[in-house]
Amino acid sequence: MPCVTYDDAPPLADLMPWSVAPLRPGRAWPTAPDPGSLKARWDALLKAEGPDRRALFEPTRARTLDSAVGQLPGRPSGTERLARAESPCAEPVRVLAAPFDAQWLIPDHRLIDTARPELWRVADERQVFVLETADETVPLLATSLLPTLRTPRIRPLYRRPRGTEPNLAPGLLDHLADRLGTRPAPVDMLAWILAATRPDLTVPLAEDPEVWDGGVELGRRMLWLMRRDGERPKLPGGRRPYVRSPLPSRPATLDYDPEGEALLLDEGRISPVPPQAWEYEVAGVRVLESWFTARTAPAEPGTLAAIRPATWSQTWTSELLELITVLALLAELHPRRHESKPDSAITATELRAAGVLPAPEAARRPASVLDHHEEGPEGQFALL
Repeated sequence: MPCVTYDDAPPLADLMPWSVAPLRPGRAWPTAPDPGSLKARWDALLKAEGPDRRALFEPTRARTLDSAVGQLPGRPSGTERLARAESPCAEPVRVLAAPFDAQWLIPDHRLIDTARPELWRVADERQVFVLETADETVPLLATSLLPTLRTPRIRPLYRRPRGTEPNLAPGLLDHLADRLGTRPAPVDMLAWILAATRPDLTVPLAEDPEVWDGGVELGRRMLWLMRRDGERPKLPGGRRPYVRSPLPSRPATLDYDPEGEALLLDEGRISPVPPQAWEYEVAGVRVLESWFTARTAPAEPGTLAAIRPATWSQTWTSELLELITVLALLAELHPRRHESKPDSAITATELRAAGVLPAPEAARRPASVLDHHEEGPEGQFALL
């Protein structure tokens, strides 16, 4: 499936007009690879008093123990000021903390410098967040999890909860229906975007139904691998990674044996690991190394981040095996994005002439999706 070199391809920013800047957590300790550590960190924070609690919290200009903020949409938590908080820890939620790295976060507005409530309001099992990466090989990522990593922009597929009102230029799907002979679903449009977006974040749009179907098929597989929901991906028999030598209880180093195609965690050994999985990078960072570092890098003693599991968990081993599989399968798909394509395309000029572009300003702003009370500071209901 090719990346077409059309000069008049519409920008992604025009096709998916609503985008949000990334969250700014402000402190690392409310995020962890396991939920148990987060609850223990919260308990340690509340047990501390006065200056000790302040030091553990790690205040910034945006958040201190005296900050008054409301709950995150859909996430019950205390709203009293943290200086006198006694409420239990909010139940940790799964987030995407780095490319292909699902971790856990305490969903408490008091702990996050800039939480982007508009994203929390539309985060549910139907939502897909598209992340710009500034990477030429992997220009976009897609995830069902709320993303907390640094990224230029986040573009939700849907503007409202429960998969309603796609974040697409009004009239785009109707125009594609006229040109292709069938109306794409919003997820088909997303699949095409994943398969066809170029490093400059323009999106060539094929007008040939056969080319379109091939791109959508490729993009749907990429989306399935990136979201990792439903059936677990597997490599063909004989190529599936297994633990060949037991992993140590506290591995300190990660290395790769190219001849044996093995991932080495100290004396522990996982193989086969294709070199494409080991070398898979996003924005210049090797994914497997970043994932491993997040679970093993030492934290400063006496900080909340230092509260963590004492040993490597079986859950992490399972997640690592699945991550190796996902990266290997995605690496196999990348060449298909660069095959030759037919010459014809639906151009930005055509979309402007049809009135699809530019998208109206309202489409670039979040929709009003408030369908329940959101508790404000000190237990008062927010007026939105």
